[in-house]
Amino acid sequence: MVDEAIEAKNKRISDARAEAREILKQAEIDAHKAAQDSFKVGEEKILEERDKIVNDGEKNAIAMSQKAQANIDKSVNYLVQEFERAVLNE
Repeated sequence: MVDEAIEAKNKRISDARAEAREILKQAEIDAHKAAQDSFKVGEEKILEERDKIVNDGEKNAIAMSQKAQANIDKSVNYLVQEFERAVLNE
């Protein structure tokens, strides 16, 4: 009877250790998955921010190009007027 009790105790200890190993293994798996999910969310946010910066940059470049084109037109008109004035004043 004592031997059976010792054997039962040892079995419970062995079972508890096995269960603890499984719990630790599952915790590692869960932690790894949580880290990957967190990394993925961070990466997505970075990509969204990058896209926003690129789009804003493109819009600014277009606006500057249009402004430069308008300035070129004004400059050409000014030069033509000055040329005509110089020719007419001669």
